[in-house]
Amino acid sequence: MLTIDITGADVLGDCGFHRDGLSLSGGLIADAPVGRTVDLTGFRVLPGIVDVHGDGFERHLAPRRGAMKQMAEGLIAAEAELAANGITTGILAQFVSWEGGLRGMDFADQVFAAIRDTAGGLVTDLRPQLRFETHLLDDYAGLPDKIAEWGVNYVVFNDHLPHARLAEGRKPPRLVGQALKAQRNPEVHFQMLLDLHARRAEVPAALDTLCARLAEMGVQMGSHDDQSAEARAAWRARGVKVSEFPETLEAAEAACAAGDVVILGAPNLVRGGSHKGNVSALDVVSMGMADAVASDYHYPSPRRAALMLARSGVMDFVAAWALVSAGPARALGLDDRGALRPGKRADLVVLDAADRVAMTVVAGRVSYLSGDIAARLVA
Repeated sequence: MLTIDITGADVLGDCGFHRDGLSLSGGLIADAPVGRTVDLTGFRVLPGIVDVHGDGFERHLAPRRGAMKQMAEGLIAAEAELAANGITTGILAQFVSWEGGLRGMDFADQVFAAIRDTAGGLVTDLRPQLRFETHLLDDYAGLPDKIAEWGVNYVVFNDHLPHARLAEGRKPPRLVGQALKAQRNPEVHFQMLLDLHARRAEVPAALDTLCARLAEMGVQMGSHDDQSAEARAAWRARGVKVSEFPETLEAAEAACAAGDVVILGAPNLVRGGSHKGNVSALDVVSMGMADAVASDYHYPSPRRAALMLARSGVMDFVAAWALVSAGPARALGLDDRGALRPGKRADLVVLDAADRVAMTVVAGRVSYLSGDIAARLVA
């Protein structure tokens, strides 16, 4: 664990960059020098990135279907990628979906067990999120017990059924490939989708009951891909206060006006728009309605998005970086991180002159180190 006084670096504080130094001791930001100086002139020191939603870890746990049996090794590889991108707290979002296979209940059980049993031995703070498909009505009764067993305290609800096509009795695109990934006969898979769609009227009441139970358990809840103010209001009435990746400006505005947490995808910002034609995250950010920006499926994107927002003048550096640090920390109720203030966890990322990650530190422990900065630490 580092016990050092960082000098010479540009340190991001509440009011902007300063060169007053930063001291680390006991895993925390210290309020006075601790005696060992490390000169980081030429580097910038920023609060560590809190990634409030990411599923990029999937490629490490299952690079090929059935190929990865040791999930702990996959999590170690995923942590290395997170750390290399300045992420100090990572929410790992795992599906339980009608898609089956790597998004089925059995695979989720393995993933959550691996996170529960492995994450405590890693440096990066890894936490699980369950993404649950709302039309899996047969799984509702046992889900609270599963969530407790897994140690999951954050659940996000999705509905990715292709309802329009199913209402017409038409097969959705890529049905055969999807069925084969789930090891199902395509016709059986299609009939399953039709059956789930046919029970859609049962879903709202079932969600009311499930959300009430999860709220009693202290589980944080979010909805994914909100499309309207009406839908957001329905979720809010159930105690679901996080709106992940709203698809329309109307939904984002409704969430913001009600004081809900609005989370956007960093790849949307970096790309300059949604790859699916949804509302531009840049528009939502520019209108001041975003609380946090998440990696979604690409771990380098939070850092790149924050830097892009600051460089383009959309917002100042403090506000831009807060979207990937203080904002997501607040969204998760993690008051001990997100800013470089005395008493906070020593979670930080150091960028070099080219804004590449040179070092990542989690609670005073180095999770990533690259390049010339290493010589400065050991000098």
